[in-house]
Amino acid sequence: MKKTDFKSIDQYINSFPPNIQAILQQLRKAIHEAAPQAEGTISYQMPAFKQNGVLVYFAAFKNHIGFFPTGSGIEAFKDKLGAFQTSKGTIRFPLDKPLPLDLVKEIVRFRVKENSEKR
Repeated sequence: MKKTDFKSIDQYINSFPPNIQAILQQLRKAIHEAAPQAEGTISYQMPAFKQNGVLVYFAAFKNHIGFFPTGSGIEAFKDKLGAFQTSKGTIRFPLDKPLPLDLVKEIVRFRVKENSEKR
């Protein structure tokens, strides 16, 4: 399967080795717990969660998991992101460290609130 043919989040996650699948499942579960009404989908060939618009995306890379909570998600939590590489809309979680799941949930809840206020 080419990396551009994903039809579901399960298909995306299952395309990786078991150790990466476990990390991606943890991230997916944390997002779902923080936004239980969000719909999971594939967008830009990576998993995305939508509720009143896109909340977050995530993707696996060679040395990190990319978490994409948009620029506002980065800006709102910049004081808590010092341990991670960030850019305008991306947080890079290293593969050799545990995911900061509480922080992920906090960011997702922020994005849910932000999207609902935009409606």
